[in-house]
Formats: sequence, structure tokens, C-alpha cells
Amino acid sequence: MRRVGDDNGRTTAASDGREPPSLSSRAPSLDAATASSSWLFELDRVSHRYGRTAALSDLTVRVPIDSIGLVGQNGAGKSTLMQILLGLIRPTEGSARVLGRDVGSQGVALRGMIGYMSEREAFVPGLKGIEYVALAGQLSGMSHRQAWRRAHETLSYLGLEEARYRYLEEYSVGMKQRLKLAAAMVHDPDLLLLDEPTSGLDPEGRNAMLHVLSVLAARPNKALILSSHLLSDVERICRWTVILDQGRLLHSGPLDGLRSSRPSQYLIRWQSGAVDRFLESLNARGAQVARIPGENAARVKLPSAWTNQTFFREARNHNVVLTGLIADEDDLQSVYQRLVLK
Repeated sequence: MRRVGDDNGRTTAASDGREPPSLSSRAPSLDAATASSSWLFELDRVSHRYGRTAALSDLTVRVPIDSIGLVGQNGAGKSTLMQILLGLIRPTEGSARVLGRDVGSQGVALRGMIGYMSEREAFVPGLKGIEYVALAGQLSGMSHRQAWRRAHETLSYLGLEEARYRYLEEYSVGMKQRLKLAAAMVHDPDLLLLDEPTSGLDPEGRNAMLHVLSVLAARPNKALILSSHLLSDVERICRWTVILDQGRLLHSGPLDGLRSSRPSQYLIRWQSGAVDRFLESLNARGAQVARIPGENAARVKLPSAWTNQTFFREARNHNVVLTGLIADEDDLQSVYQRLVLK
């Protein structure tokens, strides 16, 4: 098990890729909870307003049990949606179900099945780290003895065992992020709701936190919702994305499908030859060529009835040596921008 000095404020995957300790005796499992539903959450025409301001507008979506990325800029409605899923607020209109349970009428039963890591600090002054995490366990329905045992195990898993008796005020930013995660997972919940978990971390701390989250996301019979405006975090952790913009649902679906290759667009690279005339010949055949500044490369959007052999034939005609020809794939950033700008 790796550890780092607690004073450097950097999060580490202290478990070296191992799964966190599980709770042997606990409230209903995800399998039991979802016996009548295969969906992690379901929204039916959900809208929510703060006065005259619409935070969410007519959301209808079903999301499977998986690692979910909730994507959107600040003000997109992510935090409001998470509060609805937690049962902390009721939507102005519509209904929501989580793990087959209605959040309005069965919110209390859901609390013990969900772990929530908020973006904002919610620490109790004067408590030590171990006391804070044990308190979170007791508030989730655990006995005093069980909560303290789990608090020790969880803090050890996250590399905070040497800092557990420090007062919260003495924790660095990175240590506080780990502490919030420990409080969210102390009761071994079926669903983790994580709101901007890498906020405020330096690059090394962010990378270490993402390593821990990738292990948590891969656990069988567990689910995770990661809310973030950092699309690279979502790409690294999640397999399903829900994209919001100004309270509207732009997209919900598998990340691989959203970021699929486009066979009509290619990235080509070359080494030598009459490159300008080669690119002009592609344009003359109906292709749209966008040369990449500072590189021996270009993006080519192809017309219909085009074959890869055309690239090689034109390259040979102009003595150009092609070193790369690959389908140009979207990343999540470009997909998000395309959806927002529709």
C-alpha cells in the first residue's frame, strides 16, 4: 500500500488499485433494490425552478446502472439534478426514481444506499478526521461501533490513516477531498454521487484521485455518478454520459457511441513529396482538406463513394510518402461543443 506525506496535500490511490473494503452486513444490496428495475435513475418530465429561474426544463431520461458522467458548464443544472436524486429537494414538476425507488416518497430509504461527496466543504469545526467519517457512517444508519470500524478501514484505504486524529482545520485541500470521499463511501453505498471531486487539486493530486475513482467505478454491482465540467475526467472514469446545457437534456447514451469514429473523416500524415499538389488533387476530387499548422498532417472530410485506395493512388502520383491514415475520432470536448452549438 503506497502512502505519501500528509503535508503535501496530494491525493493518492493508497490501495494500489485494490477495491475498497466492503461491508459484510448492510442494508439492501443493489441487486435486491433493483430487482424490479434495471435503471439507475429515471426522470419523467422533471422541471425545477428557483423563483422565475428555470434550473431544469422538462427532463425525461432513463440511465442504466453503470459509471455515469454528468456533464455541463456551471449553471447547466448538474447540482440541482443531484439534489433531486438525493431527495434533498423535490422537483417543481415531474417525478424521479433512483434504484427503483421514488425519491419523493422513499427518500429516507435511499439515504443508506447512496454516498454523496459535495463540491463544497461541509465540515464540522472541532472534529478530527476519524470522528467526521464515523459521524457520516452513523448518519447513514450504521451503529456506533460499526461506523468507527468502517471509518478506520476507509481512511486507511485512502491513505489517511496517519492523519485520522488530526483536526479538520489542519487538513490540506487534497486531504480534505480524500476525507469527503471517505465520508461518502464509509457505509459501502450502492451508488456514489460525486460533485466535482477533483476541484482544487493540483495535477498530481487530480491524477491520484482519478485513479481511485476508476477503481471505484469498476466494482461489480455498484454505480457511480461523476458530475464535472472537466470532460477529460469523465472520459477517464465513465462509460455513460448525460449532457446538460442551461437545464436542458442534450444527450444521454454510452460514451463510446457518442465519441464514435466518423468513417467519412480521416487524419492523414506524410513524410515527403509534392505535398501541396497532393492536397490540391484531393480537393479536386471533392474532399475537404484542412491542413494542421506546424505538422505534416491534415484532416480530410471525404465525399461519398470514396475508397482508401484513392489516398494512396494520389500520393503515389505526387511522390508523397503517407505515414498515417486513420479514422478521425471525436473526443468528448468536441462532441460537447457540437451539441451545444446545434
